[in-house]
Amino acid sequence: MRNLPWAIIQVLRPFEWVFSERVGEWAKVLLVGTILAPGQRTVTAALRVMGLSCERQFQNYHRVLNRATWLSRAVSRILLRLLVDAFVPAHAPIVVGLDDHLERRRGHKLAAKGIYRDAVRSSHSFFVKSSGLRWLSMLLLTPIPWAKRLWALPFLTVLAPSARYHQQRGQRHKTLPDWARQMIMQLRRWLPERMLVVVADSLYAVLEVLAGCTRLPGTVTMVTRLRLDAALYDPAPVRLPGTKGAPRKKGARQVPLATRLQDPQTTWERCSVPWYDGTTYLLDLATGTGVWYHAGKPPVAVRWVLVRDPLGQYAPQALVCTSLEVAAKQIVEWFVLRWQLEVTFEEARAHLGVETQRQWSELAVLRTTPALLGLFALVTVFAHQLLQGDPLPVRQAAWYTKSLPTFADTLALVRQQLWPVTISYLSPAKPDIIEIPRPLFDRLMDTLAFAA
Repeated sequence: MRNLPWAIIQVLRPFEWVFSERVGEWAKVLLVGTILAPGQRTVTAALRVMGLSCERQFQNYHRVLNRATWLSRAVSRILLRLLVDAFVPAHAPIVVGLDDHLERRRGHKLAAKGIYRDAVRSSHSFFVKSSGLRWLSMLLLTPIPWAKRLWALPFLTVLAPSARYHQQRGQRHKTLPDWARQMIMQLRRWLPERMLVVVADSLYAVLEVLAGCTRLPGTVTMVTRLRLDAALYDPAPVRLPGTKGAPRKKGARQVPLATRLQDPQTTWERCSVPWYDGTTYLLDLATGTGVWYHAGKPPVAVRWVLVRDPLGQYAPQALVCTSLEVAAKQIVEWFVLRWQLEVTFEEARAHLGVETQRQWSELAVLRTTPALLGLFALVTVFAHQLLQGDPLPVRQAAWYTKSLPTFADTLALVRQQLWPVTISYLSPAKPDIIEIPRPLFDRLMDTLAFAA
């Protein structure tokens, strides 16, 4: 596919060494077809939209996912580099979010399928379980200049099967914190020269994960929730010469955070922090340092932050950070960015067909969902290169005024540039030319560009 727009060719060029020449051409057809196709994102849907319904060697396109030799992790590394170069300044910390999500799937051929809590359909008082595949994703949290807001861009996704899956195969089970620790180590190897900040939910507030971050070379800061009854201690006292026995790991037990919330002597600082809806919110913050320790686990020096809402709309909670020098307000601002992860997962379902793919081969399953999530980030880079600093056009109507562009506008911009690419595939040997009035043509293009 050599008739792609030059801006898109420049983005795709670093990926060429991952694939052989033949597989690379098939992969480009699937990429363009997946971006243009509405509804289900299956291989057949991508071929139909590219005008290849009569392609007799259609199995070659399936083999890109279920048989061809290429590494998803190599693609993730290249995608991360593109995102960092495009959106993160050279001396700014790289902030990434870490979260698991459920791909609802059924079928006895799905080997890694399990029953998990459905976070989207559940609430604090209502528990919902769903059948599907559990994925753990790492997303770059960065402002998008032409969107004028922060987006979460997926670049690395791994399958995290259940304990039963590993037990049936005689393998050692890896929990979500185990996967998270390995992904953070991988990120450190990919970006050894940059300061990293990892933001995660309370599921990853595990001493082994936090201790692993502090042991990595360079600066790797992790921010997550902390239980109000967590055992925090003073640092271990200085070991005197001639002292026998193992060195102490901790000092005296500190006052529990739950007690500090009720203590009138606690010092609070009122701060205005960026909030989930793009506005600012006033919060009371109290902070301190200590050693988080549990018997048999590695001790970790942390900075804790108590967060209290003076209006009483939100319940108090505690945050923890592995860097002692970071200010309490900065820790809260980093943690608030987590909400954008759920927005990206929902946008990927609505506009990129996540959960509609139908691969059954284990290798194809391992590749397809990470590819669809990574497509969210890749489309964003495409749009960034196409705009070249210009504002992104926003779809308007007489009854609907939209001030800021969304991912739907981003996808529409890329689709409008890719539709002419399909002409060579859609045109038969002896084309029958049909004249279409320009207003009708523009309406058709607008409808196809925004089709979900």
